[in-house]
Amino acid sequence: MPRTATLTVDGKTLILPIIEGTSGEAGIDVSKLRDQTGLLTYDPAYGNTGACSSKITFIDGDKGILRYRGIPIEQFDTNPNFIEVAWLLIFGRLPKPDELLRFSRKLTLNAMLHEGMKHHFEGFPVNAPPMAILSAMINTLSCFDPEMLHLGDDAEKMEDAAASLISKVRTIAAYSYRRHKGLPFVYPDPRLRYCANFMHMMFTYPYDQYILDPVIDEALNLIFILHADHEQNCSTSTVRMVGSSKANLFASVAAGVCALWGPLHGGANVEVIDQLTEIHKGGISPEEMLQQVKDKKRQLMGFGHRVYKNFDPRARMLQKVAEKVFAKTNRRDPLLDIARKLEELALKDSYFVDRKLYPNVDFYSGIIFRAIGIPLEMFTVMFSIGRLPGWIAQWKEQHDAPGGRIARPRQIYTGTPLAEYIPIDRR
Repeated sequence: MPRTATLTVDGKTLILPIIEGTSGEAGIDVSKLRDQTGLLTYDPAYGNTGACSSKITFIDGDKGILRYRGIPIEQFDTNPNFIEVAWLLIFGRLPKPDELLRFSRKLTLNAMLHEGMKHHFEGFPVNAPPMAILSAMINTLSCFDPEMLHLGDDAEKMEDAAASLISKVRTIAAYSYRRHKGLPFVYPDPRLRYCANFMHMMFTYPYDQYILDPVIDEALNLIFILHADHEQNCSTSTVRMVGSSKANLFASVAAGVCALWGPLHGGANVEVIDQLTEIHKGGISPEEMLQQVKDKKRQLMGFGHRVYKNFDPRARMLQKVAEKVFAKTNRRDPLLDIARKLEELALKDSYFVDRKLYPNVDFYSGIIFRAIGIPLEMFTVMFSIGRLPGWIAQWKEQHDAPGGRIARPRQIYTGTPLAEYIPIDRR
């Protein structure tokens, strides 16, 4: 017998259906509440609201579980392949060998930007934030390929659009960095794989061809995989919100980039490095820093997570990769030394362990980016590259669902109840 919930309002009793997910999650269906009672639910920040049903990603924060299309995230730990996971998220299953080869070839063919787009980069100030450029240029892509604005139900066009976006986003990202540094653009190299090609466009000079070390390649692939989707977070919900108006894929993803820009979301790993810099410049020791946190005098960035009440499974995976990266780069950096000392002390301190304030994915991604030479202003751009397949998957799932309605949250009005209109004397 289906489960229900009972709600009594002003003496009237309503029977509300309970919807159950495939992995134990359940929610009370209040979709007809306003029609039946005239009331709304009030849930600031939507922390208790399920805005959609989805088959893409499952999270159980209490148990530290993250799954893509039912596959535990830990299974991508060995020989991580970001493109394989991108296909999985977007199309609902792991690709067959011929599908992965075909999709990879499309990525190679789509890596170049239209030459006309290069002039748009020149219109930005050299100190323009790379995230502003990324969002603007993703929208600009649609102007150079207008056929992609109307995907309809054409599976081949959807695959082409996904390949174009996933490939070109790294070129846009690299060009935004080169523009910021006043350096000439470097064309993508069709002989290189996804991460290697991106780093080549970022860091190659006429006198010095950048060659990506396999350890760094593995680390970047894994970071992109672990950021590829994370259920209905701020930026993903933004993509769905915009997409609900039937806005095209480019516009919806560009909106996701803007949402990710915030320091409470994609900018969290930047906050980690900023705090490490503050510790270093302020002459405070890691021990003193942790004591100030325990005394409620400050917050420790990169520790704990709103969703995970256990160790973030992504952080566990990046923790191992971080050690490999540090060993390979052998870079002496006081900020990395501080980060590793904070990690060591916090993991042994009952204050943090009892409260499950473990290092999260932002802590490790930030220090890994730092170790391999990614500049701070590019951290959130790197997050965007990784999150793009998830945004595309979420947009596609919503687009394919029958009977979709435009998102339209309600509000509880708290302004002046009724005011007399007094015309302004304009004499």
